[in-house]
Amino acid sequence: SGNYYNQGEIRKKELEQSCFLLGIPASDVTVIDHRDLPDNPAVEWDAQLLTTFVLKHIEANNINLVVTFDAGGVSGHANHISLYTALRYNDCYFEIFILFLCLGCRVLVLESVNLFRKYISVLDVLVSCLLPRDALFVLTEEETEQARRAMRCHRSQLLWFRHIYMLFSRYMVINSLRLL
Repeated sequence: SGNYYNQGEIRKKELEQSCFLLGIPASDVTVIDHRDLPDNPAVEWDAQLLTTFVLKHIEANNINLVVTFDAGGVSGHANHISLYTALRYNDCYFEIFILFLCLGCRVLVLESVNLFRKYISVLDVLVSCLLPRDALFVLTEEETEQARRAMRCHRSQLLWFRHIYMLFSRYMVINSLRLL
């Protein structure tokens, strides 16, 4: 539930506000509050438990596309990496594969890039176009500003380095993804 630093309730409200700005109604936002899935950048979540939650959510909502982090978690955040691990490497992988095949659900993973590429903003589009990937999203100026406004809703997390991220990160403008 985002309770790192005991800010769970604040962060839930910030998430809903951010999603609203992105056109996602609160009824489509699911927050999982489970003691074994703590919000902590250093804690790896249990893959089996996480897989169970993800599969239930996919089935209940007829989801046909899941977008998640890759093995690098973009920033090395253990919770982010756990999401990838839950969909890729665990005892339920065969079950996930069959479910995704039957439901027609695909999984795209967001490519983690090195620190230099991460902070060259729109200049990374040249590199991203030359490298192999399954999908490449380049946001317009309006879409980038909308993403910044949505990110500003997360006031409890807007530390100094996130302001730099919003200004210079390629992820605010360019996202390359691979099919899992």
